[in-house]
Amino acid sequence: MRIGIVCPYAWDVPGGVSAHVHDLANALISKGHFVSVIAPAESEEGLPAFVESTGKPRAVRYNGSVARLSFGPFVARRVGKWIEQGNFDVLHVHEPLAPSVSVLACWAAKGPIVATWHSSMDRSRVIHSLAKLAQTVMEKVSARIAVSPAARQTMIDHLGGDAVIIPNGVDVSAFANAAPIAELSSSDQTLVFFGRVDEPRKGLEVLTKAIAQIRDKYPNLKVLIAGPGDCSELLEELSADDRSCIEVLGLVDESDKANVYASGTVYVAPNTGGESFGIVLLEAMASGTPVVASNLPAFVRVLDAGNCGKLFANEDSDSLAKTVLQLLGDAEELTRLRSAGFARVAEFDWDLVADEIIEVYKSVSVPGLVVEPDIAGQMLGRLGRLRIMPEREDDI
Repeated sequence: MRIGIVCPYAWDVPGGVSAHVHDLANALISKGHFVSVIAPAESEEGLPAFVESTGKPRAVRYNGSVARLSFGPFVARRVGKWIEQGNFDVLHVHEPLAPSVSVLACWAAKGPIVATWHSSMDRSRVIHSLAKLAQTVMEKVSARIAVSPAARQTMIDHLGGDAVIIPNGVDVSAFANAAPIAELSSSDQTLVFFGRVDEPRKGLEVLTKAIAQIRDKYPNLKVLIAGPGDCSELLEELSADDRSCIEVLGLVDESDKANVYASGTVYVAPNTGGESFGIVLLEAMASGTPVVASNLPAFVRVLDAGNCGKLFANEDSDSLAKTVLQLLGDAEELTRLRSAGFARVAEFDWDLVADEIIEVYKSVSVPGLVVEPDIAGQMLGRLGRLRIMPEREDDI
């Protein structure tokens, strides 16, 4: 099949959706399909051959985070040209209502279109205020996918209809040979955190507030903080002793990610909300590192209600510290969780997940019918852009 995939967020800025699209594209290509991805990108240097950039994105506050989106007449023209030249059997649009490349692609195309929902949110001012405009997008979607029950419920609450649940995947083979990095795993008790360190909902502050209690029992504790952003102000609030056990790694190269996970005795996911899945949990488990996570519904599901990892009360640093201390003191449970984690991750391997997505493609594709430009839809898009595209970071 010829498959066009639309990613609304900046390709070269770490994020769950762009990582999902990257891995899905590679999985589809490995199965013999032609794949072209269109996405915003800060730079065109180093992009995979299958990715076409719509240009530099713009930072916009969206769904509790700062997303890097791409929109405007120039972007719309590039999207339309990509569709016209792609001759795709199916168009797969991720986050179809994101005010970026995704919504422009839905307006600009007609034919077999599959849409995937990733986000979980209680409300969206954009979708609520522009419900009729959103409906013009949804009427063009042939099949809907949600990566989790939370994402599916978000779609149902905002738009009605339903979606098949197909989870995020993980390339198990990429983590199979993970090995601790000697200089990072010098302590017998090492905690690892991955995430945007200056984004409150990733919960780094919940973890840092628990460090003192954990260090009381394990004074040689080491905490590895990996991810983009500046957490210096947060760390300044800690005592000198607590700061001394923290090593800030910054943005970790993909080739080193598995080994950073493996350098931890425990992986900690203190996220406070807005998560519809939990890919970092799967990556940690695939690397052989037991997980301690906040009891968000999405995390509870990934960890099989605590059978594959330990859960603590969301936003409760005392609960986090207690859970970590119990696990660090139980070598038998650490071993059990490593085995349970490996078994759980196998259920989410991209080789299996991609096959499920391909079945959805087959359900909407028609021999001899390809995705075509929709001139009327592009005209509607010109009108819609005037109303849906934000002027300020806090407009969404």
